[in-house]
Amino acid sequence: MEFENKYFKKFNFSRKQVEKYLNPALKDLDIAKESKITEVKFQFAYNSFIKLGIALIACCGYKVSSRTGHHRKILEKMAEILNDKDILIYGNEMRKIRNTELYDGGVFITDKQTEENLNFILQMFKSSQGFSKQYFNTLL
Repeated sequence: MEFENKYFKKFNFSRKQVEKYLNPALKDLDIAKESKITEVKFQFAYNSFIKLGIALIACCGYKVSSRTGHHRKILEKMAEILNDKDILIYGNEMRKIRNTELYDGGVFITDKQTEENLNFILQMFKSSQGFSKQYFNTLL
């Protein structure tokens, strides 16, 4: 697996450091699951998804560089790490909605769309458990 120097820097993370990425992802996921406000649910689900990607990349020994396009690169690497092309489909759809909401004056986000995205993200958190366990076991 190759990591572009423009977006990723080699770094050896400890278990505790990876957990510093994963714990906020789980917190955001909980907020998304509990919120009754569609926009809040969507935003926190998206944030948790990106943070999960950052944690998985850290498990591979790389730190994400914050620069234009880095969310797209996080999604690409996450899809590669978990071997799931749907990550790019759902992730890019959410990223575009988030960008439209943030930079173009808003977009209507449906409850159904948000629930579908949240369910997919929950599946990805479950899928990532095996990968992160494998990583953590190598640190013991």
